[in-house]
Amino acid sequence: MSSIPTVPVQRLPVRLGPDPQRTVIRPFLPSDPADFAIPGHPRPGRIIARVLSLPESALDDELARVRASLDERHRDVDAVLLRQFDAVRDQLPDPDAVTLSHRLLIGAYLSAEYAFESAALFNPSIVGVGEEADGAIRFVLSLRGIGEGHLSSVAFRTGCWQADGTLVLDPASETAVPPIVGPASGWHDQDMVQLDCRGSREPSETVLFPVLDSQARGIEDLRLTPFRRKTGETTYVGTYTAVGTDAVRQELLQTDDFRNFKMHPVRGTLAGAKGMALFPRRVGGRFLAIGRQDNENLWLFESDDPFTWNGGRKILEPRYPWEFVQIGNCGSPIEIDEGWLLLTHGVGVVRNYCMGAVLLDKDDPSRVLGRLSMPLLEPGPEDRDGYVPNVVYSCGALVRGRTMLLPYGIADEYTRFATIPIDPLLAAMDN
Repeated sequence: MSSIPTVPVQRLPVRLGPDPQRTVIRPFLPSDPADFAIPGHPRPGRIIARVLSLPESALDDELARVRASLDERHRDVDAVLLRQFDAVRDQLPDPDAVTLSHRLLIGAYLSAEYAFESAALFNPSIVGVGEEADGAIRFVLSLRGIGEGHLSSVAFRTGCWQADGTLVLDPASETAVPPIVGPASGWHDQDMVQLDCRGSREPSETVLFPVLDSQARGIEDLRLTPFRRKTGETTYVGTYTAVGTDAVRQELLQTDDFRNFKMHPVRGTLAGAKGMALFPRRVGGRFLAIGRQDNENLWLFESDDPFTWNGGRKILEPRYPWEFVQIGNCGSPIEIDEGWLLLTHGVGVVRNYCMGAVLLDKDDPSRVLGRLSMPLLEPGPEDRDGYVPNVVYSCGALVRGRTMLLPYGIADEYTRFATIPIDPLLAAMDN
């Protein structure tokens, strides 16, 4: 890794990589090819009929095999299988007459163990969730995990940025727990859902895999930020790219405790793009966001509604060779004394992804006060190899005092960390 000489970037000896042993139980509902569909007899229903035909002795043998396979890595397996049975109970003429053993086995046939981070674990964002007496900061890290079928999900880790600058990551749990999906309380749009993750004992057990048609091909690049409400309380809000079968759209995730989440679609001009990032508070009484709906430049959006974004003003265009193809953000703007510090990415020669930074005016973020002319981070010889070569990328950093903790993905495969002092970073910016 290289950086501009006047910005001392310290890479930390911590690395997060994919782990095929971490799995979650998720729904599995096979369907028929269109030419072979049987009207009135969908494929899950036919599977159910076969299970119901099994005698009790065979049921017991099959359930014993299921438990031997799943109990070692998962808690409350019966409850998970029964929830999956409940999702298809309307395909039975008399579901209440089905025995408990049949219900469990039907749920097992319509479930799959999914290795959600078997191929990659990257594009992190980070938020502080508490400060210790000695100045250490507890944090939650979100990551994009990729598993079978190149399907992206959101995973979490926790850790501590100690007062002396040491970074300590908590060990990930051996268990991953699927969310219980339901309509969001108080919301009336059918696309809005609530994810109940109280079955997770700590954040690393929580996996947010696609649950809506709009997310059928993945949930990508969550950009978390601690958002300050008018009351002064903090909630955690993030935007991500939902990849459907035909299109992508921006969606918003909100949580107060990393145990219950709400998912909400974004409307308006910014909805059909990638890389939206919210400001962590209102500015001038309005919500603000950075976006790249034209896939080339950075735009500033204002709204009275955090779910609807129209218009926008272009505030940054590619200027330097390492960003000639496009520029975008690398997470939500971070408020410092001098203004809004916005990490950026630039795409240059041979589709290299580098990271940069700009400073925006605190009261009028459409004014660019400073900008790095050279990359802050760029792929080095030791960072080039991976699923997508020549990429360094982040979805958000954390600032304590005058130092930034930057988690970043490498080659769309794994995650590293660095610390960067704020003062040399600002001094290196052009006006």
